[in-house]
Amino acid sequence: MSVSIGRMESSLVHEILSHLGLANKTAVWGTLGTLRPFLSFNVDKDVQRLLDAIAGQGVDQGTIVNVLTNRNGEQRQLIARAFQERTQQELLKSLQAALSGSLEKIVVALLKPTAQYDAHELRAALKDISSAEDVGVEILSTRSPPQLQECLTVYKHDFQVDIEDDIRSETSDFLRDLLLALAKGTRESYSGIKDYNLADQDAQALQETGETGTPWIMIFTQRNIEHLNRVFDEYQRRSGQEIEQGIRNGFHGSAQTALLTLASVIRNTPLYFAEKLHQALQGDEPNYQVLIRILISRSETDLLSIRVEFKKKFGKSLYSSLQEAMRGDCRSALLALCRAEDI
Repeated sequence: MSVSIGRMESSLVHEILSHLGLANKTAVWGTLGTLRPFLSFNVDKDVQRLLDAIAGQGVDQGTIVNVLTNRNGEQRQLIARAFQERTQQELLKSLQAALSGSLEKIVVALLKPTAQYDAHELRAALKDISSAEDVGVEILSTRSPPQLQECLTVYKHDFQVDIEDDIRSETSDFLRDLLLALAKGTRESYSGIKDYNLADQDAQALQETGETGTPWIMIFTQRNIEHLNRVFDEYQRRSGQEIEQGIRNGFHGSAQTALLTLASVIRNTPLYFAEKLHQALQGDEPNYQVLIRILISRSETDLLSIRVEFKKKFGKSLYSSLQEAMRGDCRSALLALCRAEDI
């Protein structure tokens, strides 16, 4: 895709999403991801291009980035299988041997099946308590029920332990109970019926309980998102403060962080990710782990929506922000996933 075509597509998407309010209505587009199946996909040609890229004296990083960031996850897995059948070597290990630094981490993330990548990110988060309350909540609360179930199946296979056992051994108290509830993946789906009486009851229960937290966990992890946003409105009407301030007043430490993360996801998931990306781009050195996780995990679902929220909130496009903040080999890969400028 040429730069001019990319800008036209980006501008059109931004205009339609902004003016018609379709940022979360994926059925209109089929997908709000930036990465879609490559229409001229030829697995044998892609395998040959990757072989040529790593066979010479110098590694052709541009070709590797071009191939992997222009194929969706299913196509990348087909390439990996065809590469192994042809060479008797794993594509991931071959590329790891040829690359280093942040670009190697991006390639690893691109070539791992989505469920496996999520499982390994979850495991790392649980082993670091400061990440469990943030990254752990993020992954467990933003994956669809089928995605979550597959992730937890892979988790058990790769680490020979149920995630529930890891949660119990690595966390405690409120955070443990919240993560266990999220891991069950039993949030109700929206039936289309608005139960205002239940919203009032839930808001009252949240207002009347403090750090015991049990109603907070049940309501935040069981109720559907549409209902919870009505609960948040009712909570503000009753208490005179937004739910986030109620969390700050009633909870501390990891419990507060986890609930604030979950509230942000519930209110507006694309905005949550936009704010995380903006935060990761601040400071002298970008947080590559966060950038890689979000841009890859959302590239086939709602990265266009995230771009819209980013531009609306921060007055600058995500693409330009990535361009300005990043240096080195991984810059072109993450820009390719972001796809285009929002004008």
